[in-house]
Amino acid sequence: MEKHPETTVLYNANCPVCQFEIGHYASYADQAGLPIRFDDLNTDARDQWGIDADTAARRLFVLHDGELTSGIPAFLVLWAQMPRYRRLGQIVGLPGIRHVAGLAYDYVLAPVIYRWHLRRMRKRTAHTTR
Repeated sequence: MEKHPETTVLYNANCPVCQFEIGHYASYADQAGLPIRFDDLNTDARDQWGIDADTAARRLFVLHDGELTSGIPAFLVLWAQMPRYRRLGQIVGLPGIRHVAGLAYDYVLAPVIYRWHLRRMRKRTAHTTR
């Protein structure tokens, strides 16, 4: 993947939780003129990432200055690029808080949201095959 000067976010626009949160960040970034691009993993934009759709649906990915991060580290990179969220990133980035936030995201939040995504996809497939 080539290096981009801006921050690029890969997220699942088919996920209501992801769409709500990342949609908010995208709107803020657009209004503030921030160089952040938001790629929906359900489009051909994902091809540039070299990440398969299932892996991409499991967590947030952020590319900044050629470095790919995911999970809480990705949120920290994203928040650092957004003046309104820098303080949140600094707080979540504190050693003890970062560790707990990482565990909560990796073992609770991301898996629950991912299972919810799979369930919605199965229901969508079942409704279209009838």
